[in-house]
Amino acid sequence: MSPHPRLSINQATIKHASLRDAIDATVRQGVQSIGLWREPVAEAGLAESARMLADSGLRFSSHCRGGFATMTEGPERRAALDDNRRAIDETATLAAAGAEGSSASLIIVAGGIPEGSRDLAGARGRLEEAIAELAPEAHAAGVTLVLEPLHPMYTSDRAVLSTLKQALDLADRVGSPAVGVVIDSFHVWWDPEAEEQIARAGRAGRIASYQVCDWATPLPADVLLSRHLPGAGVIDFAQLTAWVNAAGYSGDVEVEVFNAELWAKGYDEAVSDTVAAFDAHVGTHLAVPVHG
Repeated sequence: MSPHPRLSINQATIKHASLRDAIDATVRQGVQSIGLWREPVAEAGLAESARMLADSGLRFSSHCRGGFATMTEGPERRAALDDNRRAIDETATLAAAGAEGSSASLIIVAGGIPEGSRDLAGARGRLEEAIAELAPEAHAAGVTLVLEPLHPMYTSDRAVLSTLKQALDLADRVGSPAVGVVIDSFHVWWDPEAEEQIARAGRAGRIASYQVCDWATPLPADVLLSRHLPGAGVIDFAQLTAWVNAAGYSGDVEVEVFNAELWAKGYDEAVSDTVAAFDAHVGTHLAVPVHG
């Protein structure tokens, strides 16, 4: 049985693979789309990465990541914004190299509270200022800045943006069509406003990505590595996917898993396991695919 045609393998799921190995394993397992991370792309070089992607026939579903722009004004902040500009250019190049149906989506992780600070509101304000500064450049490049709210346990060190409502409110205030959101199951499954905010995102045309993995407890000591393949935890993917379907999202669906046990497997085995879990717990609930 072929993998679901809307499945995309986010490269984090096989974190230790080079770009070449990640592309090859994805193709060998019959998956049609891949989401990339900046570090392996940088290691291969952007031009060579684009060539490998083009030769593979895979769609490009997202580039991860930009953001981390909550620091106060100064050289560090200017350097961070310039790095985001490079990420925008990379995203445009890779999306152009991917197969038809590729998405020029740059995932934006907000960043946490700067060291030595307790000013959460200020950090959120500086994130918004950064998005407002970058949005016109992203729009000109045909790239969407995809805000990713993270579970509240990451607020202090990784993302001062914690809910879809916060992300959509920010997008509305910035007012650019180049600002979107990602629905990530790990980060939104608990939110009592998830259904309402997913519908709102759909009405506004701001859903740029749907990412899936599962939540199970106890969490490991490193909570960054607490994701699981769909079906291994408590998330109701039938319900969540129904909301995403109803909101009109019909693009690729990425499996993004940070999990030491999965990373320890061979790349083909890890991708094969991902395909099986996705097909059983997510793909069966997706609306009719748009990709052939």
